[in-house]
Amino acid sequence: MALKYRFIVLDGVEGAGKSTQIARLADALREMGEDVLVTVEPGGTPVGSAIRQILLSPEHEIAPLTEIFLFCASRAQHCEEVIRPAVEAGQVVLCDRFSAATFAYQGYAGEAGEELVVRLDAEATRGLVPDMTVILDLPPEAGMRRKFSGDSLDAADRIERNALAYHQRVHEGFHRHARRYPERTAIVDASGSEDEVFARICGVLGLNT
Repeated sequence: MALKYRFIVLDGVEGAGKSTQIARLADALREMGEDVLVTVEPGGTPVGSAIRQILLSPEHEIAPLTEIFLFCASRAQHCEEVIRPAVEAGQVVLCDRFSAATFAYQGYAGEAGEELVVRLDAEATRGLVPDMTVILDLPPEAGMRRKFSGDSLDAADRIERNALAYHQRVHEGFHRHARRYPERTAIVDASGSEDEVFARICGVLGLNT
């Protein structure tokens, strides 16, 4: 079966299983004969990786506007250097986080505001939007337990260390993004086994499992 979408994003709250499911999806698409590029945000380029270290380091206190500018700077480089050329070359691009995350984290849960985030993101992407964003839906408290099996958050990055109330707003922000862009966003239940979640993702993408 031919794949309908060429630029696919998996997003969601912390611990929702994005990385695991992207790896599985990449393997499945390669078995179908697709040329697949897997990438991540923030990051995906040398410039983006350097910005990622700044954004996620617990050592930094970053003002809300600085945070959104850094995310958009990373995305601008990512789109220009990696994503747009890959899509134009006929590859399938699978990205771990993209615009929906910025909308939910910095726009809705943070202090930057939704409309500012939408405007800056449009400038950063120069109109490049995913064909489909799959939001893996999980209660934030369950995601944090899944990601941090112990009580300690010593291994958590700067954003993960925010209070549960912040992550609950992020969760709401993802749903708000899905309502705003229903034609290119799907909410997928991320509870259950990896196989069950993968089958749901494949169903959204129109793939046989």
